[in-house]
Amino acid sequence: MLAPNNTATLAFDNVDLSYGRWDNQQLYRIKDFALLGEQYMDSPEANLVCLATQTSVERLNSLPQVAANWQGKMSVAVFAAGHEEFVILQYFVTYMRLCFANIRENATFHLLTPRDYDKLPRVAAIPLNMKGKFDCQYPDRTLKALLKFRSLRTLQWRQRNTYPQNHMRNLARKGCQTKYVFLTDIDIVPSTNSVPQLNQFFRTANCSKSCAYVIPTFEIDVRATFPRSKNGLVRLIRKGLARPFHEKVFIYNQYATNFSKWLSTSSNETEVSVSHIVTNFEFLYEPFYIAVDTAPAHDERFLGYGFTRNSQVYEMHIAGYQFYVLSPVFTGHWGLQRKQARPAWREQQNNANRRKFDVFKSEIFVRYKNDPRQLLKAKKNQIIVK
Repeated sequence: MLAPNNTATLAFDNVDLSYGRWDNQQLYRIKDFALLGEQYMDSPEANLVCLATQTSVERLNSLPQVAANWQGKMSVAVFAAGHEEFVILQYFVTYMRLCFANIRENATFHLLTPRDYDKLPRVAAIPLNMKGKFDCQYPDRTLKALLKFRSLRTLQWRQRNTYPQNHMRNLARKGCQTKYVFLTDIDIVPSTNSVPQLNQFFRTANCSKSCAYVIPTFEIDVRATFPRSKNGLVRLIRKGLARPFHEKVFIYNQYATNFSKWLSTSSNETEVSVSHIVTNFEFLYEPFYIAVDTAPAHDERFLGYGFTRNSQVYEMHIAGYQFYVLSPVFTGHWGLQRKQARPAWREQQNNANRRKFDVFKSEIFVRYKNDPRQLLKAKKNQIIVK
């Protein structure tokens, strides 16, 4: 059992959120490097890849499993809607740093808060009787208990306002101090031992043009144990306990990765290599990839759901990037997803971003003087929304 005591210093205790750099639209304040991992700046030559990820406070319980598999540098961007969420964040990050050595040593946190931050309710501190709930074995339970201290007013604000996904992705990317950046979402779990395998691969990687290295992503049934190797993943797929990410709910999301080809190669590989090149690029393709962070930024006009990641990958494609699929490394996402009715608020965000995308793609065509898929000629009703 673990609990921060009365004298423990809370994470971000010296961070003043009343000031910070603004985003381009002055909607959010940004605190870069709000909390550094103890070894985050050590041995940059030995760490070629940094994992950049982003999350809201209520999903931060995924980080311990990510960190268990990714034994390397992590740049974590966190969105705190108001003071209540910031205090919850302080307690939970303190808990994680005390419980999980890799988070304490290698995870660096950056903060993003809305312009309305000071208008939301404040909380002095979490009551001391919360200490007994800080058990290192149960991060999910710990965060759930802390989240109960959010007021109805804060929850209503969150429902009314969109989550700034692309702001968060840019913030996490720029926080990495390595040559290569592996950009993911917080619920995407890397395969075990991927850090030394990828470091070895990138020491000799020779790319003659703009390159992105795709890490295939799979859904994993919650009844299964996370596979420790590609061979273990293949066994789960044969049992119906794993499958390609979004295969049933939005096939265009990952289809160009060509999972069949990836699975047809040896599952006993021990060193990372290029399985194949993406040759059938599909509009709305949005793989999780590793690249030098000279890749185009994520356009921050896209807020909430729809066209956030795929617009950036589309720009990479138009700019001439080549996508290489790596093996045997992979990532996993818990749960076999099913098609279901989407809430009205999500469709509203999709529709708003679709209109923005019409402007975005015109700008990209002019910028690169290249539109190999003739997407500018597509009618609005032909656009498939994730």
